[in-house]
Amino acid sequence: MVFQMPPLTQKELDDFLAKEPIATLCTQNEDGSIHATPLWFKYEGGQISFGTQEDQKKIKNIKSNPNVTVLVDNHDRAPYRGVMIYGRANLDYDDVIAKRVALFEKYLPKKNAEGLAQGLAKLRKPIIIRVTPNKIISYDYAKDSTGLFS
Repeated sequence: MVFQMPPLTQKELDDFLAKEPIATLCTQNEDGSIHATPLWFKYEGGQISFGTQEDQKKIKNIKSNPNVTVLVDNHDRAPYRGVMIYGRANLDYDDVIAKRVALFEKYLPKKNAEGLAQGLAKLRKPIIIRVTPNKIISYDYAKDSTGLFS
């Protein structure tokens, strides 16, 4: 028998993903091992997106195998909550700077978000990774009824 904490409701999940600062994107390397990268992200319209540069290992991995896992959790503070997203990544090359600005605005004032997106684009070719979930699993230790984690 597998024991799992109760899940987040859809509203709790949406609120959690809107607030948490870091997601870990997991892609598969050529040798089958997992490449895990913590990234800023934006959750909108049921999809999760990341901004990065095209020369990154995660992009090479997605081109070979677009199946990814994304973990968003608050492991640094109780009560512990988390969301695991299994999905398919698509690479988006259209209007990338504007999309990165929108993503960075979760973390920075608009002027700073624009400066960062422009500055990064001057260094290396920017790209957006957009993940469409196939399956979402969540957990919420605040809903523990066993008393083990209280």
